[in-house]
Amino acid sequence: MDIVLEVFDTLLFDRLYATTLPASSISYAAQKAGNATSFHTSVHSSPTAVQFLSKFLHLEPSQFAYMSSWPRDYIWRQVISLYLITWLFGLVVYFLCASASYLFIFDHATFTHPKYLKNQVALEIKQAFAALPVMAVLTVPFFIAEVRGFAKLYEAPSSAPFALHAFHPFDGFAQSIPYHVFPFVFPLQKVAYIILFAFINIWTVFIHDGEYVANSSIINGAACHTMHHLYFNYNYGQFTTLWDRLGGSYRQPNEELFSREKKMSKSEWERQCHEMEKLQREVEGDDDRDYGNEARRLQKKVL
Repeated sequence: MDIVLEVFDTLLFDRLYATTLPASSISYAAQKAGNATSFHTSVHSSPTAVQFLSKFLHLEPSQFAYMSSWPRDYIWRQVISLYLITWLFGLVVYFLCASASYLFIFDHATFTHPKYLKNQVALEIKQAFAALPVMAVLTVPFFIAEVRGFAKLYEAPSSAPFALHAFHPFDGFAQSIPYHVFPFVFPLQKVAYIILFAFINIWTVFIHDGEYVANSSIINGAACHTMHHLYFNYNYGQFTTLWDRLGGSYRQPNEELFSREKKMSKSEWERQCHEMEKLQREVEGDDDRDYGNEARRLQKKVL
């Protein structure tokens, strides 16, 4: 994240902090003389010279880099900046990817499913809005430790739809812990770390898009993940079915999901509802969710 932070500092945060927290003339001269635009990267001591954080990226700092009482390597500035980046990046990816999937891939006939909640899209967006800021708070300590040089990230390579964030915030953060812990245990190339972080968010959109292209017994694709939403005690994995198979929670997707006619048929939905309701009663008791009348009206119109 130090590369991302340098980009945002150069393009946005240097001017923002210079405007909101300006340095005194003495402090400005000291920073200018000491080149206080550098970061803690792989060392834990105070920087004394500009360090460009990527061999593939070179951004010359502007005059605003020296004009704030909070220099770039000040920890509380890094905390605030990384929080804003994490939160806003999550929102941007969420809306861009989920909206594109919703408009161009998602089968809108799914709205007519009898178990589709009233105002479900709005509820998912509302939950994501509430969860993302909290997940960002929980994530920032990992990014701070990484930026300040405690992770095993390295520079040069050795050779080489709206439900996605609709979690309870602690649930969403818990799912991301392996990703954040990994670079503190194993070496990982910095750019690969950023790409993987973006890929995880995009992948999460794809497994919610309702298009069941691949029927793989290994990859946890959209069909496999749909079984998790239909029958919520199966298929917890994100990328593969390995741990579900080892833990006994794997359920093979229904063959009907791969047939356009069958997966949207009234008989298939009734069968799904019957099984869902039986499982739901065993786990939760009475169902107090509001499915509304809109789904029933659309179901009659479509089917």
